[in-house]
Amino acid sequence: MSISHGTSSAPPAVEELIVPAQRAAAPALRLVEGIAHAKAQPWVSRVRAWMVVPAVDAVALALPAVWNPGSLKAILLTSAVAMLFLTGGRRYRARLHMSVLDDMPALIGQVLAAAGLVATVLVLRGDQLKLEVFLQNVAIAIALFVLLRFGTTALINWSRRRGTTAHRTVLVGGGALAAELAGVLDRHSRYGLRVVGFVDDGEDCVASAVVPQLGGLADLETVVPGTGADVLLIADGDFSERDLLDTVRTPRASRCDLLIVPRMHQFHTQTGQADHVGSIPVMRIRTPKLNGPARLVKRMFDVLVAGVTLLLASPILAVCALAVRVEGGPGVIFRQARVGRDGKHFDCLKLRSMRPANERDSATTWNIANDNRVGPVGKFLRRTSLDELPQLWNILRGDMTLVGPRPERPHFVDQFSAEFDRYAHRHRVQSGLTGFAQVSGLRGNTSIADRARFDNYYIEHWSLWLDMKIIARTFTEVLFARGR
Repeated sequence: MSISHGTSSAPPAVEELIVPAQRAAAPALRLVEGIAHAKAQPWVSRVRAWMVVPAVDAVALALPAVWNPGSLKAILLTSAVAMLFLTGGRRYRARLHMSVLDDMPALIGQVLAAAGLVATVLVLRGDQLKLEVFLQNVAIAIALFVLLRFGTTALINWSRRRGTTAHRTVLVGGGALAAELAGVLDRHSRYGLRVVGFVDDGEDCVASAVVPQLGGLADLETVVPGTGADVLLIADGDFSERDLLDTVRTPRASRCDLLIVPRMHQFHTQTGQADHVGSIPVMRIRTPKLNGPARLVKRMFDVLVAGVTLLLASPILAVCALAVRVEGGPGVIFRQARVGRDGKHFDCLKLRSMRPANERDSATTWNIANDNRVGPVGKFLRRTSLDELPQLWNILRGDMTLVGPRPERPHFVDQFSAEFDRYAHRHRVQSGLTGFAQVSGLRGNTSIADRARFDNYYIEHWSLWLDMKIIARTFTEVLFARGR
């Protein structure tokens, strides 16, 4: 449903009451329309490519083991590893422009990489007979895999052309490029996107000649549920990049798949999977995994690693605690209020490296690296980051995570949030024992703006593999005492 901007035949006094009422009711009307549309859709229209393609791929890769079971375990392992490579550990998403020929080199390369790993294991075990059977099965599996990929691709294209699969899409921007996109998507249903309208802060937008304007950029939070949209396509429009970034990361908008046309879309990119609508390149933007299964996996990883590390490091922790006790007396563990996820406060635990003059001094003094109250033991603990070991208990309690933005004191969070762009966005996730900023040299008295950028980069690009890389780099930092 579009919002009318035309003139009214009602008297001016009456119109002053009618028009605001119509505008206030528009989001609710769009919501009712979206719900009605969802209920009217047949169940088959809710079947997505990620429900079908990975399952068919896995069956194709494992099928040869049915009639040639001599390498059953090896072929099943290859299928599992190949699926991990093919999906990157994430949910499969069909491209807009579906073409097996375009994807075939990468697809076959990933399957061969998985087969190569399993074959290496067989060679190391000296099982030549199973290796021969395994390689025969791999050849058959690749042929079946490619054949069935043609089948699933044809099925997806057929479903899109019939209109069975059509993702309701809101264009963000109403310029000439948005109008062109709307026209191409209207003429070619094979892309699987059905544009329901656009949002833009400008007036007399070019795209309004093709699709209705649903409101301004700030209305996107209500437009998404109101239209039942699950895709946002960012084109050209009259709004700032800062406003755009904040808007598409609001809770409702962030549930949508986010597609964006590069600003210099005339150039060809060499990175990532190329996709396009007509002749216009389109990039798929990852949405940060702030909740759901991915975060559950991260939590399980945290508990496992933190528990094992705390157990193995307990002798080191005991020696450090004894040294602190000898140097500075009782009160080995230092508790300090820090800001965690969603701005909630928690007590961060550390081995005491000095005694602050008072509580206010502890909460508001920024850098104590050269403070003469820090003794030899304290300096050693801080330089090697061993003073952070008690935070493993914070992780087990759920206050922190292994990898994430380092927690800061409330006084400085308020100060930095006012001074530095997007600093507060660090608190979208739990604070970490180590982080991307820290292993990149941003520790102690370094740029806060850079820290915020690195922390937000980590959040936007989070993966379990990225966590593992940061942990590995942290060990290097500690080993060579590159601390404060």
